[in-house]
Amino acid sequence: MVRRDVTESLRELGIQLAQLNRRVSGRLGLRDVDMDCLDLISRLGPIGPGALARTAGLHPATVTGILDRLERDGWIVRERAPEDRRAVLVRALAQRGGEVFQQFAGMNGAVRQICSDYDAEELRVIAEFLERVADAGRSATAALEEEN
Repeated sequence: MVRRDVTESLRELGIQLAQLNRRVSGRLGLRDVDMDCLDLISRLGPIGPGALARTAGLHPATVTGILDRLERDGWIVRERAPEDRRAVLVRALAQRGGEVFQQFAGMNGAVRQICSDYDAEELRVIAEFLERVADAGRSATAALEEEN
């Protein structure tokens, strides 16, 4: 029963986070996939377009269009890689990051409050569980990709 409860809670969490992300994307004038890529760029960047495409599970041509929109609207910049001037890296613009952070302030505050109900060891277990679930999601996605 408990395993099913966890599975159902994860499914509900996925739905709620998807709805929140759609709402935030809409408020910022971004497409959902653009928002996903902006998040990856913010967390992993500077990052090359090819690496972004692989991480996001998108075709490189699709990522080019996304980057064009994000750059046009002032969310990111493309820069030459210092170690290889032929390569391009994408970096999120910090001044726009505050706009995204503001939209997630309610959720971030709620998560901080929820975390305050747990001690450090419990939070470590929760974080490990969530990392393992994310890894399982990546593995399942890769397996489906290999079937194509």
